[in-house]
Amino acid sequence: MYDGEGVVGVVLAGGEGKRLRPLTYYFQKCMIPVGSCQKPLLEYILVHLRRHGIVDAKLLVGYKHEQIVNYFDDGSRFGVRIGYFIDEPSLGGSGGALLNAAAKGAFKDKNTLLVYYGDILSDINLSEMVRQHVESGAAATLAVTDGFEVPVGVAEVEGRVVRGWTEKPRIDVYAGIGVVALSPVALGALKELAVSRERIDIMGDLVPFLLERGEGVEAYLTDAFWYDVGSTERYEKIDNGQIDKLFSN
Repeated sequence: MYDGEGVVGVVLAGGEGKRLRPLTYYFQKCMIPVGSCQKPLLEYILVHLRRHGIVDAKLLVGYKHEQIVNYFDDGSRFGVRIGYFIDEPSLGGSGGALLNAAAKGAFKDKNTLLVYYGDILSDINLSEMVRQHVESGAAATLAVTDGFEVPVGVAEVEGRVVRGWTEKPRIDVYAGIGVVALSPVALGALKELAVSRERIDIMGDLVPFLLERGEGVEAYLTDAFWYDVGSTERYEKIDNGQIDKLFSN
């Protein structure tokens, strides 16, 4: 287990969860219940951070944040210290939320930000990922898995004739799983991007910008379980028994 020194867990928990409607008309998306005990998705994330020695957690919140605050309070019930940072409307996106929190001192004296998207379930080895990130000196380290199952059928077409069909094929790519470690240099890059943007996405904007500047971006390759709960279809297909087995206390 990584000792957690200099590391802060940053959970993106402010989105409206439009792909999870109508559920998110009533719930903040990271408060949607999962597992046989019907605990909020965010609880699994925070407990997983704690298991890897990351007890300082900053929650970047916005939409229906009252639900999160009322349930988790200061985090002591879950063995973590929670700080809440409400998204500012002046700069949108996950990158904007990160900059807003940074401006309010959320990451003071921290050399590693472990950013975790709030609609992802995974038992990824966070200790190993953080250790690799720190030892490499990279600006960013992305958690990726080898292979991705396309959620739709794929046709092989010649002209207008279908020559083949594969239902939900697994393609040979390195897919991001919604966890990324960032160094202070990445925050500096975010500030540069903010000068000319109204919205910044961490994965869609910051990572390409770091690559363009020649900053070190590494991959942490994992075969851990991960599940994107970000749509009603995905939510309906959760195997609660598997969740119980992987995340039992």
